[in-house]
Amino acid sequence: MKNFRLQRKIGEKIIQIREIKGITQQDLAAACNFEKSNMSRIEAGRTNFTISTLFKISQALGVRLTDLVDTAD
Repeated sequence: MKNFRLQRKIGEKIIQIREIKGITQQDLAAACNFEKSNMSRIEAGRTNFTISTLFKISQALGVRLTDLVDTAD
């Protein structure tokens, strides 16, 4: 259950940054070479993503990897 909460928090952080930057989920998925449905699962915290997946997302969003995983707020 703790992993799901962490995945959910990271997904929420991705959504927050993506929306601040005005990027659609479809555009972010395309920039990462993911299917939109996969990006949707990542953002919803319904998949166990790898660190390399998070790194691709951070690069596409133009943020540091640590910005995605810092869920202390």
